[in-house]
Amino acid sequence: MHNAAFHALGLDAVYVPLPCRPDDVPALLTGLARGGGGGNVTVPYKEAAARAVDRLEPRAETLRACNTFWADDGYIAGDNTDVAGVLAALDQLDPPDQPWLVAGTGGSARAVAGAARERNVPLAVRSRAPERAAAFVRWARELGVAVVEADHCGVLINATPLGLGAKDPAPIPADVAPGAQVGLDLVYAPGETAWVRGLRARGLRAADGRDMLVAQGVAAFERWFPGVRAPRDVMRAAVSAALR
Repeated sequence: MHNAAFHALGLDAVYVPLPCRPDDVPALLTGLARGGGGGNVTVPYKEAAARAVDRLEPRAETLRACNTFWADDGYIAGDNTDVAGVLAALDQLDPPDQPWLVAGTGGSARAVAGAARERNVPLAVRSRAPERAAAFVRWARELGVAVVEADHCGVLINATPLGLGAKDPAPIPADVAPGAQVGLDLVYAPGETAWVRGLRARGLRAADGRDMLVAQGVAAFERWFPGVRAPRDVMRAAVSAALR
């Protein structure tokens, strides 16, 4: 997606994956930013990245989760473009005016909570680890998000890695929120995930994470190259080609 955008605009840049260990996050971000670069941070390092940068934009500061960083006048700046991605993806599905149920408690789930806060939507939380769910609920309430029971929810959002494996269970079983009308899977995979296909078979409006991926990518691109408009159509076409 990003390399297609760089090529389309003739930018002297390349986007590559750099594996690292948790303790390496601060040094890696510092080295890349001081060299004039930037990048994204994926699970499970978004909270570590928020602690590692010098200055956080308001969304990342609020959520304490950073997925985008860049050099800014000698400092390392960080933002959370996942919130914009969640909102853009949900808007494509015409969500009902009902609470959201999020599966997960990590950095992506924090972005969902941030999006709920901006839309003033109540949230329910589902996790396989009860203690993490309880901590997430406390944090969401401190954020100003109302927390409700799952069976009141009309929108289902998977913010876990479940779905990347062919034998993964459904992140949110069908009986948890029987009145749901919309499902958004932040996971993306060729041919969509089994959960998304199952939701659609039940009559829900559903999509995987590719629209979120493009929207957060556009926002990240425009942090790295201030004043340059991201070629959204090029980026979407690259994602669509990769996920056929």
